[in-house]
Amino acid sequence: MAEPWTDGTVRPAAAADIESWSCPTPAHPEQRVVMGHGGGGRLSAELVEQLFLPAFGSAASTATPTDAAVLGLPGGGRVAFTTDTYVVRPLFFPGGDIGELAVFGTVNDLAMSGATPLALSTAFVLEEGLELEVLTAVATSMGKAAMRAGVGLVTGDTKVVERGHGDGLYVNTAGIGVVPDGVDIRPGRATPGDVVLVSGPIGMHGIAVLSLREGLEFGTELQSDTAPLNALVAAMLAVDRDVHVLRDLTRGGLATSLCELADTACIGVEFEEASVPVPEAVRAGCGFLGLDPLHVANEGKLVTFVHPERADEVLEAMRSTPEGAGSEVIGRVVEDHPGVVVARTRFGSTRVVDRPLGEQLPRIC
Repeated sequence: MAEPWTDGTVRPAAAADIESWSCPTPAHPEQRVVMGHGGGGRLSAELVEQLFLPAFGSAASTATPTDAAVLGLPGGGRVAFTTDTYVVRPLFFPGGDIGELAVFGTVNDLAMSGATPLALSTAFVLEEGLELEVLTAVATSMGKAAMRAGVGLVTGDTKVVERGHGDGLYVNTAGIGVVPDGVDIRPGRATPGDVVLVSGPIGMHGIAVLSLREGLEFGTELQSDTAPLNALVAAMLAVDRDVHVLRDLTRGGLATSLCELADTACIGVEFEEASVPVPEAVRAGCGFLGLDPLHVANEGKLVTFVHPERADEVLEAMRSTPEGAGSEVIGRVVEDHPGVVVARTRFGSTRVVDRPLGEQLPRIC
């Protein structure tokens, strides 16, 4: 049945149902694990929501879709706890390596809950035949990274698998940190009117790793942005203890992070593509490879939602740190289209931004 437009004309019945339209995606009926399940996109989310959480049952009743779980202690106070596994290929890349990545990645997951990181565990899966020189370099890098981030490496484990079954080296790190009183950072605190800020240029880690992996050159040596973000978060909380949301931009990049936050908090997000800082080398690399910079992995950047009255102070605090020197305001949280992220293009049009089905760049972290 046709329905009238607001000016009295009639629109087709199909158009009346536009709110229910969805963009078709490739079917994925696989009954086995595929690479996309580890990419941080929709396949990863489905694996958690449709397999792990039902399988864990009531043991996962307090699980939340955040970088780290915040747990209350019997005697009072709160701690943040997180774990992550790193399978990056190659092990050494421009601007970093798997060891540094493992330390900073776990430190950053703790920081995204507002916690002060305290200590990490380190676990290694080593392939038979790995050169001890390589393992020494990775372990040394982890030690230096931990000192830079101000955390201890306090416990760990080592396992060895047969040659041909481990791809050299995998690293797992878990971490704990203390959440200060009065800090409550989580997706559910996103509020319409909040200002969206990003802490600097995006896409550098993913393109740096891919350029080395594929032997590509883009006119300049692009370095990964891998860095600890706890000092940046501390600077933000020093001027506004009421920061609403934090998320580091790892697998799936800025787009996936915004989509996850919008979906979890049931809010809309709108941002200006022209305001998102993208280095020219990243833009060139993405153009050459057919990638979207918004979906490329980062390892030293975050996005935050803050109250509009405190946005200028928070932005100034972010820019006062080395890790946040390139921070920019890119958008706002809105009441419209809950669960949907919308980008305004450089041409003035708008487009819906979605999570990728799997991953553009496998084995990136």
